[in-house]
Amino acid sequence: MTRTLGVGIVGLSASGGWAAGAHVPALAAVPGYELRALSASSADTARVAGERHGVGRTFGSAAELAACEDVDLVVVTVQAARHRELVLPALEAGKAVYCEWPLATSEEEAAELTDLAAARRVRTAVGLQARSSPTIRYVRDLVADGWLGEVLSTSVVASGMSWGAEYDPRTSYLLDRTGGSTMLAIPFGHLVDALCACLGEFTEVSALSAVRRPEVREAGTGARAAMTSEDQVAVHGLLESGAVASLHFRGGRSHGTNLHWEINGTEGDLIVSGPHGHLQLAPVALRGARAGEELHELTVPARYFTVAGFRERAGHPAANLAAAYATLRAELDGVPVEPKDAVPDFAHGRRRHRLLDVITRSAATGRRLRMDED
Repeated sequence: MTRTLGVGIVGLSASGGWAAGAHVPALAAVPGYELRALSASSADTARVAGERHGVGRTFGSAAELAACEDVDLVVVTVQAARHRELVLPALEAGKAVYCEWPLATSEEEAAELTDLAAARRVRTAVGLQARSSPTIRYVRDLVADGWLGEVLSTSVVASGMSWGAEYDPRTSYLLDRTGGSTMLAIPFGHLVDALCACLGEFTEVSALSAVRRPEVREAGTGARAAMTSEDQVAVHGLLESGAVASLHFRGGRSHGTNLHWEINGTEGDLIVSGPHGHLQLAPVALRGARAGEELHELTVPARYFTVAGFRERAGHPAANLAAAYATLRAELDGVPVEPKDAVPDFAHGRRRHRLLDVITRSAATGRRLRMDED
């Protein structure tokens, strides 16, 4: 480790939220980072947040934070609709950037950010931390090592938790499809990224989507609000290997299955299960069986737990994020990391947005689409 990297968080609030509950403890758990700055919606709210989190340098804009000489890595943690406007100043300043997922509201926006990052030659990272989960990394290796034989198919049934009959007023932006923070983008996007990390990319997809609850109620008050974000997404497709994939995400919570991901091969089967469909957060169980065996729990080897303190805290918001930060820190120090896409960059984020856009077009047109189609 060459030196401590100064981190500035865009969107760290005094009142809690994702940045406070996940990014702050994740950074604190990984040697080589120091939280030095934050920005908020105004100079006053930033100052209050700085006092709350013990951060001395506070700013009322992302551009001011990006210009701070003590900041090496800018972390953008607000809702997707504002990612472009907040990431651009950091890239223009030549700073490394970690942006939460979704990277943008569309593939076009993601392409703009990717191209600017390439022009500025800065390291970027997009927050697809499900692939940093010890369990998912172990699944990836089991598949690569032939534990399943040839993968024949994979299927997912999951619940989005939000996008159900009630909504939290603090996250009302999830209801608006045009804001980019949709069920397709967030929980589906995180899970399908992990699926592709383990099994390979899609070559073609066929999709259906629907808004089955066009009107939902506010928790606590019962006030009614319109929802345009899809609460049902079903995707079928082929992977590069020829394996068949099927994924169904439902809004809200089911009394039955909320996360079941099955991988079927010629020599065995694997099942990842958990309490909800946000694989980037979920405390998951792994089971498997091969010829002549009963389905049984598979213990993830200790070597996959790369950040001390989180092995017994599965499901903590910072757990997988800390693992991603640790890998990113190694990369920034020039340490070779395998696999090379362990912490995806903006170019990877653009590819993932491409998949989501193709799924959206397939659902809108009723056509089966190849990923290489315009």
